[in-house]
This record gives sequence, structure tokens and C-alpha cells, in this order.
Amino acid sequence: MKLLLMYLLLVCSCLDIPGILGDIGTATSYDPPYLPTKCKGYDQDQFPEGGLFVSASDGLWDNGAACGRRYQLRCISGLKRPCKVGSIVVQVVDFCQHQPCPATMVLSNKAFDAISRIPNAKINIEYAQFDWNAAEASSNKLHNICFSFLPKDT
Repeated sequence: MKLLLMYLLLVCSCLDIPGILGDIGTATSYDPPYLPTKCKGYDQDQFPEGGLFVSASDGLWDNGAACGRRYQLRCISGLKRPCKVGSIVVQVVDFCQHQPCPATMVLSNKAFDAISRIPNAKINIEYAQFDWNAAEASSNKLHNICFSFLPKDT
């Protein structure tokens, strides 16, 4: 019985690590100044806490509807093996300043440093639109399923 419970906890903890399973694109980084942006001009409050934000290319911009959207992304490949393990969540705050845009997403330096060991590189990324509420609800459901197998205290 103890072995079964340990196995279930191990499986549940592994399931709690979300994969992205999204679109494939490219990413580069850009340096400050980050203001003004196409989304909210000179408003400093538009930047998410932690500095993880991006400028979107034509394909994601959607005539400005991309402003404020969040994407979960991870590095999947690049020259000289730049990828760090794990994924981050970024927020769109701007439209790519260069036309044509050099990548699908142009990341703030902090965001780029979080997923790549090599600054100023062009990397391949996997990304998907991210909904905090859906992710939290999914995590809670998974948690409830995993722990429903544990014996109840009486």
C-alpha cells in the first residue's frame, strides 16, 4: 500500500509540470529603452513584474489585439546549444520596432536571459497563449485528483 501511494504521488507530481505544446517560432532580445510602446505609450505600469515582456511580430500583433496577451514559451534550439531548462510566461507590450521583424517575438533582456545562455542570439522557441485562470483551475483539479487517493484522517 505504501509503495502504491508513493507511486501515485510521484506520477501526480510529474503531471503537475505543464508542457507547452504550442506553435514554433523564433526569438531574439532587445535592449532598453523600452518606452514608448505601441500598446500603452510611456506608461511604466504596462510592464509586468519581473520584466518578462515581448514585442510581437506581424503574425502575433493582430492589429494591436495582442497588447496584454500572455504567452508561455521555452527555448527549444539554437546555435551553440543556448537553451536553459524550463519555460517562462511573458506579456506583449509592443509591436516589433524593426520591419521586417527579426523574430516571432523580440524579448526583453530579462526574458531572454531566463531561457537562453547566450545573449544576442536567435533561438527557436515553442510558445502558446497563456491564461492564468485556466492554468490555476487545471492545477487545482489535478491536485484534487492526485490527493483523492490518499487515505482520509478520521
